[in-house]
Amino acid sequence: MAEKNLAAMQHCSRHRPPSLLPIGRYRETLLYLIETYVVTIVVGQTGSGKTTQIPQFLEQSGWCSEGKIIAVTQPRRVAATTIATRVAEEFGCELGKEVGYSIRFEDVTSSVTKIKFLTDGLLLREVLVDPLLSRYSVIMIDEAHERSLSTDILLGILKKILHRRSNDLRIIISSATMQAEEFLRFFEAEHIINLEGRAYPVDILYLEIPTEDFLKKAIWTVIEIHTKEPNGDILVFLTGREEIDNAIEALSKEAESLHSRAQQIIALPLYSGLSSEQQLAIFDEAPENTRKVIFSTNIAEASITIDGIVYVVDTGFVKLRAYNPLTGIDTLTATPISKASALQRAGRAGRTCPGKCFRLYTESEYQALPEVTVPEIQRSNLASMILQLKALGIDNVARFSFITPPPSELIIRGLELLYSLGALDEYAKLTRPVGVRMAEIALEPMMARTILSAPSFKCLSEILTIAAITGVDGSIWSYHEGEKKNAEISRRKFAVEEGDHIMLLNIYQAFITRGKKGAKFCRENFLNFETLLGAVSVRAQLKRYVERFGLMIDEDHSSRSIHMISTDKEPGICERIQRCLTTGFFAHAAKMLPDGTFRTVSGDMKLYAHPNSLMFNRKAEWVIFHEAVETSNKTYIRDITKIEKPWLIEYAPDFYKIN
Repeated sequence: MAEKNLAAMQHCSRHRPPSLLPIGRYRETLLYLIETYVVTIVVGQTGSGKTTQIPQFLEQSGWCSEGKIIAVTQPRRVAATTIATRVAEEFGCELGKEVGYSIRFEDVTSSVTKIKFLTDGLLLREVLVDPLLSRYSVIMIDEAHERSLSTDILLGILKKILHRRSNDLRIIISSATMQAEEFLRFFEAEHIINLEGRAYPVDILYLEIPTEDFLKKAIWTVIEIHTKEPNGDILVFLTGREEIDNAIEALSKEAESLHSRAQQIIALPLYSGLSSEQQLAIFDEAPENTRKVIFSTNIAEASITIDGIVYVVDTGFVKLRAYNPLTGIDTLTATPISKASALQRAGRAGRTCPGKCFRLYTESEYQALPEVTVPEIQRSNLASMILQLKALGIDNVARFSFITPPPSELIIRGLELLYSLGALDEYAKLTRPVGVRMAEIALEPMMARTILSAPSFKCLSEILTIAAITGVDGSIWSYHEGEKKNAEISRRKFAVEEGDHIMLLNIYQAFITRGKKGAKFCRENFLNFETLLGAVSVRAQLKRYVERFGLMIDEDHSSRSIHMISTDKEPGICERIQRCLTTGFFAHAAKMLPDGTFRTVSGDMKLYAHPNSLMFNRKAEWVIFHEAVETSNKTYIRDITKIEKPWLIEYAPDFYKIN
């Protein structure tokens, strides 16, 4: 028994060999079901091996003959990239050859690719050019229980495709929970196969009294585990990047005060926006006499399996998007998780040895949690979804086959916004060329419209840069506690009176002029090198889109800051950018009040400038903003630019009737 536990502990920080994964014993049953039935529903605890092994079983069984491909969709980009890397390693090939991935603005596949991991959103985009997805023999929808907006649309599209391809296409719906009954009914499928997952018990521990500061409590709990519990890595669930970065810094300080003979701690982040190298670092075995602590968003809840986790610290919160149809604003809000998510999080411990889950909430708080998370389709701005469906030739959105129908109010607001953006005509048909091109650009409708407006304002080059830098994952700033004042001084170098968007443009242009010295420039100015590199890549892709549309890009000013341009031949460039942004973001307009807060034009919602914005503590009668984030019962707006009130009436007469 001792030997068995020792072996389990040794496996704790490495990948488990495929033969040891629970799915191994189901290989023949799975292959029989997939061969026999058009739709197979697979339910298995995260860590059972379903994501990494099923596509390999299929490839070995000849499902890639005649050049066909096996597609595995993921709800998140970070999952698609890390899982593809792992499967390529097991497959014994270079990433991008037989095993590859495709995510927005990045394609790592080739003509010999057999197994392709991609986001569900990207597979949807492929339907635009290949309506029957004829390249694929098997499509596996992984983590379907997460019910992302793209997943729900994709399920409806696949149901339609199966009417034409029931002989040569197989669909696998993979879910980590027993919500699989919904998929069974939707596809009128016959079989659910349950895979055995975790083999070791997990102790669940609750707080006796609620905590007021879950971040502080999480750090304290990690230190308690580290100083009092046996070996094993720790996974902490937090809500976002800023929180994770703060937690890593706080833990590092606490760890310094520990006894010198105590085991070392290595703290690692996991969230979207990290470089591939940073993402893969979480899978590395910790050095001897060192405990790994991973601070993650809900990415680690289901999408990614990290061996070696023995302890889970669950704060009980997740950041979710919620759309308010009254104000027309989508906010990112920290929300209590569901019981299904709590179960998923606890399941991350004890995969290779007995584990513990420390829930930073009371048992009565747990009992009050909803059973499952509300699907995105019932709480999101649906403009993007409607645009995609229209582009796919589905005109009557209300009659589309949704697994869970969206509220009619959300559909109406989405149609109104698209009509105001010029993407739909008065008959709710896609306009040409504007609506068709907006659907083709892989960005939210408001930014897509801004790009298409840019040529008429002679600022297409600048708007492409702004779109790239706001569209890339991750914060542009990178500084530790105690460096905020110096970072603020650095920010002023790029600041302009007009607001954040033009400041971001100045930062990008300063970065690309540095060439190989870009990393040094970022360190000196407290900027995130990886984020800016990502923006360069995204901009190149966006440039290819607009060139395909036949739009001309004047790159003369691409290496100069707006300060230089404003005093040069083009004194009106700032105003042209401001006006152009208004054509896309008029629905995100707000008026400043005497107390420095803002109010939305519709819905009378109170907003605050984010402390990282140039407009924090600055005067501006009217502004547009990129996004809203809810924290501590306040709604903060980010990426803010000053505008003039008459522009709203000029560019969105159907949306705003302002007296």
